Amino acid sequence: MDYIYAVLLLHNAKKEITDANVKAVLAAAGVSVDDGKLKGLLASLKEVNIAEAIEKASMPVAAAAGPVAEVKEEKKEEEVEVSEESAAEGLGSLFG
Repeated sequence: MDYIYAVLLLHNAKKEITDANVKAVLAAAGVSVDDGKLKGLLASLKEVNIAEAIEKASMPVAAAAGPVAEVKEEKKEEEVEVSEESAAEGLGSLFG
């Protein structure tokens, strides 16, 4: 992941993503560099539009946030109903 973060940092800084630049970022972070991994990563990223990949990756995360919030709200409503029923049963036993 360190290599990917270095590439994303260089992309965000609008710097060229080269072997030397990625090595410099990793070295600054105290990460030892494996030249084989780095060359493989850079070769696989040659045809990738990083800005477009980031944009596509961001969309599913935002879409997933909506239903999760709705589920939490539903659970709160259910808990309130259960506690009201329990309270009503408790009052009935006092007078009955």
